Amino acid sequence: MTHFKSLLYLALLGFCTGVSAQAFPSKAVLMVVAWPPGGGADIMARILSDPLSRTLGQQVVVDNRGGSNGIIGAEAVARAAPDGYTILFHSITST
Repeated sequence: MTHFKSLLYLALLGFCTGVSAQAFPSKAVLMVVAWPPGGGADIMARILSDPLSRTLGQQVVVDNRGGSNGIIGAEAVARAAPDGYTILFHSITST
């Protein structure tokens, strides 16, 4: 019985060798800033996008979607395809 299990595992291993993960990222990454251009969140996102581009090996595009206290930008990211190529850059403020 032990030999049968070993042969079964080897047979299953042969089927699994052809599977490989896709390279990520394979296209530009969209960083949505939930505030208008020129503000603190925009400046920080643009400062961070260059090192992030170098780390990922793909361009990180900053897209400002200001309005409604950040809801428009957050909504755009929530409706984007769930493939990991759209990220939200948001700031939390307190008064």
